[in-house]
Amino acid sequence: MPARHARLLVTVSAAMLAALGPLAASPGATTARSVPVSTASAHVVQRQPPPGSCHARGAGLTALPDARCTPGAVNPAVRPASIHTTICRAGWTATVRPPVSITNREKLGSMAAYGDGSATAGFEYDHLVPLELGGAVNDARNLWPEPDYPLRSGFYLNPKDRLERTLNRRVCAGTMSLTQAQRVIALDWVSAEARFG
Repeated sequence: MPARHARLLVTVSAAMLAALGPLAASPGATTARSVPVSTASAHVVQRQPPPGSCHARGAGLTALPDARCTPGAVNPAVRPASIHTTICRAGWTATVRPPVSITNREKLGSMAAYGDGSATAGFEYDHLVPLELGGAVNDARNLWPEPDYPLRSGFYLNPKDRLERTLNRRVCAGTMSLTQAQRVIALDWVSAEARFG
């Protein structure tokens, strides 16, 4: 193969991999992006980004948060060596979830940051990296106003909730690393849902 064809092939291949992003990775691969570790307290209202400074990507149930405002963050207490006493233990997330008196105030600030003045009932104040994957409990980098179903009727799971449970089961079964699960959901949960959902 002539050298210029080889260079062209490499250039085209690199462009395709860049365009495909996380979908191009093999099942065991992770992205190079690391998820920040949080030191935020669950018992203090956290400062939110300035009003109008964050912009969701997409709309509706498959919207993604602004990666500058909500890149995700993880709980330092959840490590691969501790998953069986934390995220793989039934009921553990209830022991670390911040009180509603804290999160309701933060949700309003987060909605203002994302420029949404709608009723709070239209949004779930969502952990991008969920608690069941060792997400930061109360860090503005890990919480955002995720669009919710317009009308609720009994118990339901939105698409991201289903993905969170699937990834938790994989991590606890040892078929996916904790780090990989945290990265794929923080980077692009919609692509992760299509791949692992």
